[in-house]
Amino acid sequence: MQINVTRELAALARLTIAELRARYAEVFGEPTTTGNRTWLVRRIAWRIQVLAEGDLSQRARTRAAELARDADIRLIPPKGSTAIAGPVHTGTVPKEASDARLPSPGSVITRIYKGTAIHVKVLAAGFEYDGRTFLSLSAVAKAITGSHCNGFHFFKLNKAGAA
Repeated sequence: MQINVTRELAALARLTIAELRARYAEVFGEPTTTGNRTWLVRRIAWRIQVLAEGDLSQRARTRAAELARDADIRLIPPKGSTAIAGPVHTGTVPKEASDARLPSPGSVITRIYKGTAIHVKVLAAGFEYDGRTFLSLSAVAKAITGSHCNGFHFFKLNKAGAA
């Protein structure tokens, strides 16, 4: 029996969710519990087209499987791996992209935290606090507080030129 795909697809738009579920069970041979009209219409339309015009050839299926096997799915290597996956962020800020909220290198940022004065020296490529060098203000704030927080917010440097 020849299936009129255009007529079948037009009829799908007029069906209720319950009728779409019944039609899904009819064309796929198994029930569905979804109530998403768009998904049901698309899946049923795809299946009607496959039944009318045929599915992918075995050659196309084999090629798709080959491409899927060759795809580099992992973007970040697993921990402990020595492989490098693309560009690695080092945490350094290029000079031309320097943040306007930061004072110039050599300046000292001071903040009172829990009754203690905190002094952080701004370096050309990072920050010095307590004899250690950090790549970001957030890393300094984490070393001070023990939990992650925004470094600009912690040192009250949220607005440009606030130092």
